[in-house]
Amino acid sequence: MTTPASAIKDEVRLLIDVQIETFGQPAQLTSSQLHEFHYRCERIGTLCQELDRIGTRSVIERRLERAA
Repeated sequence: MTTPASAIKDEVRLLIDVQIETFGQPAQLTSSQLHEFHYRCERIGTLCQELDRIGTRSVIERRLERAA
């Protein structure tokens, strides 16, 4: 079963792989490629923020379980 966090991590890895491929192109980026590049940057940031929220929530839940 895929957890939300692992699905997010998989998407981030995929986006990073595409970014690396984009950097490796010998030619200059087109306007469209540059736009897609910036979109992926923003998406990676958003996904990482979501992973932070998931991690923080997990830590808080474990602390509450120990306190109970």
